[in-house]
Amino acid sequence: MPEVRYSRQRDAIKNFLLSSKLHPTAEMVYKNIKEQFPNISLGTVYRNLNFLADHNEALRLNCGDGFVHFDGYTKQHNHFFCRQCKSLSDIEMDSIEHIDKIANAGFNGIIEGHTVIFYGTCHACIKPFQKIPDKK
Repeated sequence: MPEVRYSRQRDAIKNFLLSSKLHPTAEMVYKNIKEQFPNISLGTVYRNLNFLADHNEALRLNCGDGFVHFDGYTKQHNHFFCRQCKSLSDIEMDSIEHIDKIANAGFNGIIEGHTVIFYGTCHACIKPFQKIPDKK
């Protein structure tokens, strides 16, 4: 495997992902990184984001909104996508890592992990006169 050369731009992109809870798209990353690297191109941002995802240094998330989102937090966790405002956020919940074992039991291969994205309406988008269903 060829040696990977250090890149200040890649390092800045990774640090931006680690500092953001917004699960940004490449365009969002580009707008923020451009302040630090005025000559960077959107193509360079895409290449570096994909490099980070391919090397398990970032997550690549597709929510069905037409954009690919990136997450610098690579440990197993789950996400929530609001169909109204299109925000993507981490969701705090008990671990469901046991589903890998359940899925592996009925699969003739090796399951290495999973991605769970819950869909619905976030608290901020629920109209004030709508009642939020009681949580049981």
